[in-house]
Amino acid sequence: MADRKPLFGFRDIHVEVEGKEVVNGVSLEICPGEIHAIMGPNGSGKSSLSNALMGHPGYAIAKGEAYLDEHNLLKLSADERSRAGLFLAFQYPLAIPGVTVANFMRTAVKSHRGKDADMSDFRKSFFKEMEDLSIDRSFATRYLNEGFSGGEKKRVEILQMAMLNPKIALLDETDSGLDIDALKTVSDGINRFHSDNNGILLVTHYQRLLNYVRPHHVHVMMHGRFVKAGGPDLALQLEEKGYDWIEQEMREEAEA
Repeated sequence: MADRKPLFGFRDIHVEVEGKEVVNGVSLEICPGEIHAIMGPNGSGKSSLSNALMGHPGYAIAKGEAYLDEHNLLKLSADERSRAGLFLAFQYPLAIPGVTVANFMRTAVKSHRGKDADMSDFRKSFFKEMEDLSIDRSFATRYLNEGFSGGEKKRVEILQMAMLNPKIALLDETDSGLDIDALKTVSDGINRFHSDNNGILLVTHYQRLLNYVRPHHVHVMMHGRFVKAGGPDLALQLEEKGYDWIEQEMREEAEA
C-alpha cells in the first residue's frame, strides 16, 4: 500500500485552543486501505488534532495544510468536510433531545446524498446496520444519545459511520467506556466498514482496541507532536512499558 497515492494527509499542522498551542507541527499520510493509530497519554494533543481536522470552531489550525482527495480541507467548513468524505466519531458523543436516532441518521444521509436523492433504501440499510451492531430497533425512535450508556453511544457513532460511508474515519477514543462485549461489537463494526477504498485513523490511549482493529502504522504523540512511529508491535510495547521509556529516550537524545 506504500506505493499508492495518499487519500488523506496533513502537513506541519499546528493547533491552538484559546490562543495556546496544543499541537506542534505534525504530519501524516493515509493511503487507501490503511489503518493508522495515534497513541499517547492524556493531554498529548490527540483529540485536539482530530477536532481541528474536522473543523471544530474551538480548535484553530494556526499553520499547516490538510487534504482529502483533491479537497483542501482547511478551506471547507465542518459540514463541507463531512460531505467531502471526512467523519469524526467523538470521544464524548452529545445527546440531542427531541431528535430521534432514525431522523438524525436520515437527515445526515440525505445531506450527504443531496436534497433530491433517492432515499428508498434508507430504512433497509439502517435496520441492517443496527442489527449488525446489536442495537435494538427500539433505539430508532429514542432521542439521540439521551439516556444512552457509554457503549450505546459508541455503537450509534459507528452506526452513523456505516450509514455515511466516509472516505476517512477519525475515531477519537472510540474504545473509551466500553466493556469487553461492547468493544468487540464496535470493533466488528469498524472492521466491516474498512475496505481498500477508505482509511481509518484511530486515536486511543490503550492497546486493547488494536487487538481487534489491527493498524498498519502506529504513531506516538506526546507534548503536541509525533515522537515515535512503528507497526503494530509498537502498540504492544506501549502496553507493556507505558510511555515513560519514550520520555527517557527523548531526554537521552536531547542530551546527546
